[in-house]
Amino acid sequence: MYLDLIKIFVPTTVAFFLGLFLTPVATHFFYKYKMWKKYSRSTGVTNYDFQKINDGKEELKTPRVGGIIIWVSVLTTVLIFYLVSIIFPSDNSFKINFLSRNQTLIPLFTLLIGSLVGLWDDFIQIYGTGKFARDDKSWRKWKVIIVTFISLLIGIWFFYKLDMTSLHIPFFGDINFGILIIPFFIIVALATFSGGVIDGIDGLSGGVLASIFAAYATIGYANNQIDIAAFSAVITGAILAFLWFNIPPARFYMGETGIMGLTITLATLAFLTDSVFILPIVALPLVLTSLSVILQFISKKMRNGKRLFKLAPLHHHFEAIGWSSYKVTMRFWILSIIFAIIGIILAIVSR
Repeated sequence: MYLDLIKIFVPTTVAFFLGLFLTPVATHFFYKYKMWKKYSRSTGVTNYDFQKINDGKEELKTPRVGGIIIWVSVLTTVLIFYLVSIIFPSDNSFKINFLSRNQTLIPLFTLLIGSLVGLWDDFIQIYGTGKFARDDKSWRKWKVIIVTFISLLIGIWFFYKLDMTSLHIPFFGDINFGILIIPFFIIVALATFSGGVIDGIDGLSGGVLASIFAAYATIGYANNQIDIAAFSAVITGAILAFLWFNIPPARFYMGETGIMGLTITLATLAFLTDSVFILPIVALPLVLTSLSVILQFISKKMRNGKRLFKLAPLHHHFEAIGWSSYKVTMRFWILSIIFAIIGIILAIVSR
């Protein structure tokens, strides 16, 4: 138990301080190469409520690839402890290495591939031209296709390599999905990815995601999946380092290179810890944010353009009714922590 806690908290601390150390160097390059959007979200928007809360000026002078800090810190931390176990072989160094085939290899792959695809998306919006650079609807469809393909590969790995065919439903028991676990994973991954629209206010996504990954670190520990617990905690530490510089006024935004990798990885961890049906509770702020966009779209289509919310996603609705961005962010953080705790409790007592 003592070594298990060291295995979780030492790499987490390393990831946090690595992030703090990498940020000044990364920030220099972010600003040197002007890694911010070419086109503001407010360009061409006639909605008065949106224009009131976003004039677009900050978007066009703040780098949007800050998520690099997160996944580079995680990857570096994983490699450090893996190499220590190889270069200085001993019982303790082997035990503190948390890179394992059955627990952390797939989440690490998911984080890296999702983050790299997201970085490509960011570069399109930074250096590209045409409609894709404006993140138009056709490009968003392509992003959904890409996420679906990545999720398909992971789902196939779950089914054929890890023999994962059933999932636990709290207070009910296990249900056998068989090969249908592959499309079900795709659905869950797309759902978590859709929650990425929460990245819209300084500090909001970082605080919310830190709470969620901390919850999965706890759930992994409760399941005796120590490598998953350590990996989730390391992501939490890296996000907190990012958040240190992302609180208002943000030095940079997370961008797709952060959001895409983290949200798909979250779905992967939910499956590996057999807590998929707890995920909507742990990640409730993401669920509500995504749901607000869906409901707003349905309302406009079925009610002749009438909006259910002043603005969607939900956090912008609260800004539009007069809440300051600080108040929105703090309250989302509080809700995220509370529901992360509720999710942990349900995951433990429902077995």
